[in-house]
Amino acid sequence: MTKTLDVVAIGRCSVDLYGQQIGSRLEDAQTFTKAVGGCPANIAIGTARLGLRSGLVTRVGAEQMGRFVREQLAREGVATAGVAVDPARLTALVLLAVEDEGVSPMIFYRSDCADMALDEGDVDEALIASTRAIVVTGTHFSRPAAEAAQRKAIRLARAHGAKVVFDVDYRPNLWGLAGHDAGFERYVASAAVSERLAAVLPDCDLVVGTEEEIMIATGAGDVAASLKAIRAVSDATIVLKRGAMGCIVYDGAIPDDLEDGIVGRGFPIEVYNVLGAGDAFMSGFLRGWLGGEDLATAATWANACGAFAVSRLLCSPEYPTFAELSHFLGNGSPHRALRKDADLAHLHWATTRRPQTDGLVALAIDHRIQLEEVADRLGAPRERIADFKLLAVEAAARVARGRAGFGMLIDGTHGRKALFAAARHGFWIGRPVEKPGSRPLDFDQLPDLGSHLTEWPVGHTVKCLCFYHPDDPAELKARQERELLRLADAARTVGRELLVEIIAGKHGALGEDTVASVIRRLYDLGIQPDWWKLEPQADPAAWTRIEAAIRAGDPYCRGILLLGLEAPEEDLVAAFRAARVSPLVKGFAVGRTIFADAAARWLAGDIDDAAAVADMAARFGTLVEAWNGLARPRAA
Repeated sequence: MTKTLDVVAIGRCSVDLYGQQIGSRLEDAQTFTKAVGGCPANIAIGTARLGLRSGLVTRVGAEQMGRFVREQLAREGVATAGVAVDPARLTALVLLAVEDEGVSPMIFYRSDCADMALDEGDVDEALIASTRAIVVTGTHFSRPAAEAAQRKAIRLARAHGAKVVFDVDYRPNLWGLAGHDAGFERYVASAAVSERLAAVLPDCDLVVGTEEEIMIATGAGDVAASLKAIRAVSDATIVLKRGAMGCIVYDGAIPDDLEDGIVGRGFPIEVYNVLGAGDAFMSGFLRGWLGGEDLATAATWANACGAFAVSRLLCSPEYPTFAELSHFLGNGSPHRALRKDADLAHLHWATTRRPQTDGLVALAIDHRIQLEEVADRLGAPRERIADFKLLAVEAAARVARGRAGFGMLIDGTHGRKALFAAARHGFWIGRPVEKPGSRPLDFDQLPDLGSHLTEWPVGHTVKCLCFYHPDDPAELKARQERELLRLADAARTVGRELLVEIIAGKHGALGEDTVASVIRRLYDLGIQPDWWKLEPQADPAAWTRIEAAIRAGDPYCRGILLLGLEAPEEDLVAAFRAARVSPLVKGFAVGRTIFADAAARWLAGDIDDAAAVADMAARFGTLVEAWNGLARPRAA
């Protein structure tokens, strides 16, 4: 059978809730951030990020947390055919905190949870036959049904030529050997556990564990004796994890001096949180081992991935992609705390953010002052603006017809109901934070950006318009740049994408390098938006310079959206044509050209809801057809 997967991990899968107050007892944690956790799930995500084709065999509940797990695994590129949905049990849950360096108390909520109910029926022969390797984990030998499931997977792997990897993954309290408050306890000796785990060793090609885990795997009284006991029953490659000291790999006879094994490069870094580091380590080792690298290289990659994990807060969300790993191995870092390395942080963000279609066409209805002025002039209550924005959502949905690549810009001032409606249509959503018309830039009712942005859905993009011209006075530019830096930091801190809209032409001439120079300046400051929104450029050379500035500043930038400035439709179509010289221009976000006439007539009572929707849909549809009808330039 064709091997369509590189590795399938089997066993634990939970939702981890991490306390965000670092240095706090779990008792005192106030806010938590959510992530997929559990050793095999972490390994599946970690290996997928490193370029392996991974899958997972586990169970989740038929509820919101189970759906979160499945959706997140899919976003990470993990095959989910082996993730069963258990209607009778809840998804496992873990609460964690970082109390001190290397001290991370945790509580496992695992009473009759879904993943521990795994049984033989959940292990599909076709899935196991399709992979080059499986990973079985120690915890799932603690329950008879889960043990039977893993043993079935081992038999099938052997029958279909797949390698068997054993991550000892010893959690004493999951074997009933410690209390609920001892989730961080790493070692409790148990002859019963050792007997169960030792029976797995003869079938393994790779065994990975800490010193304590290697000891529990055989029941021997010290590490050397345990390594030799493993070697007596198995020719497996053995990897001994030693925390900050890296690892030692044994591929033959166990030497009398344990230091005589194979070692990789070490990476001295600050230890921030040790949870999940072993799963990141395993991911790196598997990337090298299954990729045909020598064992020293595999060990180096494993050590590096572990270094990333211990220097960041979460488990799987913080694991590196192969781009990150390669950058770190090639360039190192000036920071012992890798989370403080701006280059690595941006690379991590850009290579792990949620997938997005390559093109994007958006109806912008985030206008506030303009619609308020129209309502006031016509004597219409401002409260009606919210209802008009709902009609704009209906118009956009009529054009989109469920297709991907459509979006809306909607504010939270008059557009709260529209935001809810747009989300139901699956639109990309951008939300403004700037105070309308402000120059110098100010934020609209958001003096503390970070705390407000945490209330936004994770898929909403932060949009900020800044009127910025390179010939502006130095004091004005400094103030605007300070606010944009504050915004960029807030967006990244809370994990929201950022769209920066620059309008230069209202406050000075537009030359071929005007906007490009603004972009270069903002990149020099360290501002790296996910999207740019830019005004039309009359000179094709301007687009060439803009593209060059973005590619030099951030090769991972999603691209540029063209804004409308209330231009007539024919002028916009001409602007589309001019912008198409750059493959970085991915679409448009246009507002008043689409809705201005309908808004005035609807607020005046001259047309009804249906007519307003039809008018906006017709105008938006015309622009979409015009954009899609233009030849797409090839990316460089």
